[in-house]
Amino acid sequence: MNELNTLRSAVEGRVRLPGDPGFDDVRRPWNLAVEQPAAAVVEAADAADVAALVRYARANGLAIATQPNGHGATGRTGGTVLLRTARLDTVEIDPAARRARIGAGVPSGRLQAAAAPHGLTGLPGSSPVVSVTGVALGGGLSWFGRAHGWVADSVTAFDVVDADGWQRHVTAGSDPDLFWALRGGGGDFAIVTALELALHPAPSLYGGRMLWTAGHAPEVMDAYRQITAEAPEELTVWLDLLHFPGADPMVAIDATYLGDAGRARDLLAPLDRLPRPLSDSRRTMAVSELGTITAEPTDPGPGLSRAELLTGLDDTAVKTLLAEPIAPLLSVQVRHLGGAFARPSDGPHGPLTEPYALYLFGIPSDPATARAVTARQRALAEALPASGRKPFSFLNPAETAADAFAPAALDRLRRIKQDRDPRNTFRSNVPVAG
Repeated sequence: MNELNTLRSAVEGRVRLPGDPGFDDVRRPWNLAVEQPAAAVVEAADAADVAALVRYARANGLAIATQPNGHGATGRTGGTVLLRTARLDTVEIDPAARRARIGAGVPSGRLQAAAAPHGLTGLPGSSPVVSVTGVALGGGLSWFGRAHGWVADSVTAFDVVDADGWQRHVTAGSDPDLFWALRGGGGDFAIVTALELALHPAPSLYGGRMLWTAGHAPEVMDAYRQITAEAPEELTVWLDLLHFPGADPMVAIDATYLGDAGRARDLLAPLDRLPRPLSDSRRTMAVSELGTITAEPTDPGPGLSRAELLTGLDDTAVKTLLAEPIAPLLSVQVRHLGGAFARPSDGPHGPLTEPYALYLFGIPSDPATARAVTARQRALAEALPASGRKPFSFLNPAETAADAFAPAALDRLRRIKQDRDPRNTFRSNVPVAG
């Protein structure tokens, strides 16, 4: 493309074009099952470099798709400049104000490590390698969301580059519409280079995983429902049906409690009345150790996912989940929501009133397996009490923004997109327009 001939001289960061050594490696997303085309890849040096890239793209009729490291990619990047923001990695903690200022490339684990010595925490998800900014732009479901709501609800300001190439500081007071859209509406409206967010007290944390053979799944499920029916907001419990290659099927309970170990053990007492587990990693831990609970892969790999929000987990739903082995799926996860998620939220998602989230995951090792995984996901989703709404950050490549947002919120997002980026310079993983 002739428009790209002078790109290297326009930015300070590293530029790779098709045919350059390593181009195919740097354009790949985290999910290797997604094919991600790109006209070029730019690793921005800093926020000023991002602004220079936007001005270049605007002058040359190019579009930009932004990803720190490729989580949430859907492959909608054909013809775009793929912007990597991993080098925007500053972390500043103000313990007195309980605030953090972080660059767009900072992963969750780094923020947690910086906050932990001060007895504070961000709102981390299950993986320490996902960028905080990427999660916040999608709303964000956290281990501590039952206590503190969406990840986006804790964001107090964004540093962005707008579609004209200007660097701006955006707050609820300075630009209410853009601030609202960025707190969960995705990356369609501006490029975020840094954000400021509230941190939360975490003087003590108890958490870990218990694991049983799948034959105990009915008893584990009964205990799970008993615990989640009465759980305080500081307690989060997830149930996982697991079937790893070469291993027997298993069932796990993952839990975190923002409080002392004695109270946590009391709340989780129904688990101690179950048959002896294969393993039990529960302990007092630092908030920087949360990634050890589910031990998700920290390197890219292929996967097929589907998420649903469940209106309940009654006997019929339980019977459906446990009726037969989950294969060819690798995992079926049920996350307890409620608490602060269900309270008013000034973001595109609004309150999350469904009490449970379902996440179905499999590996497409070959085309036949991919079809079988997708079919099993569809069958389970259709048989369970799903609301029809999905968390935006959990959307897969076959889904659209209309699957996540209510019509009124989606209409507002589309108006903001048209107003702030009428040339469609910015291309989100899941664009609000389609």
